[in-house]
Amino acid sequence: MKLIRVGVDLAKNVFQLHGVDRSEKTVWRRRLRRDDWIMVLKERVEPGCEIGMEACSGAHHWARELQKLGYSVKLIPPQFVKPYVKSNKNDANDAEAICEAMSRPGMRFVALKTVEQQDVQAMHRVRSGLVEQRTAKASQIRGLVAEYGLVVPRELVQLRIALPRWLEDQANGLSASFRRLLEGLGEDLAQLDQRVKELDREIERLAQSDPTAKRLMQLRGVGPITATALVATVGDARQFANGRQMSAALGLTPRQHSSGGRERLLGISKRGDAYLRTLLIHGARAVIRTAPSKDDRLSKWVTRLAARSHINVAAAALANKTTRMAWAMLSRGTDYQPA
Repeated sequence: MKLIRVGVDLAKNVFQLHGVDRSEKTVWRRRLRRDDWIMVLKERVEPGCEIGMEACSGAHHWARELQKLGYSVKLIPPQFVKPYVKSNKNDANDAEAICEAMSRPGMRFVALKTVEQQDVQAMHRVRSGLVEQRTAKASQIRGLVAEYGLVVPRELVQLRIALPRWLEDQANGLSASFRRLLEGLGEDLAQLDQRVKELDREIERLAQSDPTAKRLMQLRGVGPITATALVATVGDARQFANGRQMSAALGLTPRQHSSGGRERLLGISKRGDAYLRTLLIHGARAVIRTAPSKDDRLSKWVTRLAARSHINVAAAALANKTTRMAWAMLSRGTDYQPA
């Protein structure tokens, strides 16, 4: 019996497969080990068959491998699969739900990432993790020295300045044992600073060498980090019909709670990639700070908006507008046109 669609529930070592024929009847169910599942799939399923997977860890790798073998691969966001899970959650029911969800005509799918996109995304994830570790290390230092009556302003640069002073000051009440401990913590902080700087330089190099990222940096509030994150996360913007769809995918459009013909819009939905959304919001805040001294249309618009509403509302609105402009530039291959 020829299979037209196969749902695959991915895992670390055991994969569950669920296949249906042209009459939508279940004709194939298999539980296969990681080393064997591709080989068994090739023997049972003809090229051209649609294969669906949740967009989870490892999905993009397997999707690329399946595409090489001639299969049509679809990646589905996990939250869109959940409504199709019948009864209890297990691997077999998950695979069946994936197979059912991918058949829906209105289903939304995730664009397949290239190896280059994943390389850039990995770099951003490592940098984000190092920044979190650095923040945690700085908080640990502040908490420890506070027990000895020493405080410093919350900016990280102020802590870097204060550390050598504390170690040199013999009259601040720090014991020799704690000074040695504090010196080690300072070295840890400096090492994290160095790692973040190295990644910043690498991201800068990538942004300057990638034509798409270089064009995106023409946008206000978009630097090398945001531009490369957009390229890594979005890739081909033509997967979105318009700029609003892309903005909605990043969680920058209002959340809706409407009923009975009454339209009610709430705050931004915060769906999608939180890291990229955070970068866009922070970039918008930087633009708002300098906007009052400029006289271009965008600066005047965001200045008026910030004057009549909360600064956070203005930042979210500007991030939304920036995302829409980025979609136009990515989908059409054009430069930023301020006018």
